[in-house]
Amino acid sequence: MYGMRAQDNAPATHFRCDRLCRVNGELYFSTRENTLEGPFENPEKAAQEIQAYIARVQVLGTNR
Repeated sequence: MYGMRAQDNAPATHFRCDRLCRVNGELYFSTRENTLEGPFENPEKAAQEIQAYIARVQVLGTNR
């Protein structure tokens, strides 16, 4: 995907990837900040938590 994020100075290519992974059989998602969030019971719960995480990061970004 070619575009700009809010913190970018110029357009660039950004690659999307699957952020869900299993570690020792448990489901986690990875963030751009290089953290693993979880574990989650199932992919649906992980998807809900991904949306909640994005909302929290966006709120924190507007409070700077």
